[in-house]
Amino acid sequence: MTSDHEAPTPSDRAEVDRQIATIRERMDALDARLVALLNERASCAREIGVLKDTVGLEVHQPDREIEVLNHVRAHNEGPLNAEAITRVFERIIEEARRLERAKD
Repeated sequence: MTSDHEAPTPSDRAEVDRQIATIRERMDALDARLVALLNERASCAREIGVLKDTVGLEVHQPDREIEVLNHVRAHNEGPLNAEAITRVFERIIEEARRLERAKD
């Protein structure tokens, strides 16, 4: 690579492009795994919804949601901070609640 004072050469650009492409391939594979895991989690939420319905439990259980958020924050090693993890999981929980309410 070049120093801060030199213009990048075509070979530098080609190497950066190659590295970016490699990292993006890793990200695509991770995204596919995340989708599979999210759908597996969603299936669990749907099962819980059916069970709650059989005994008349409310779908929304704030204490459990706090427990989930505390759990994921405790397992977070970054680089995402606790607030980012919380926002992501609040959305996941919201979608899980939607599935739990679904009757099909």
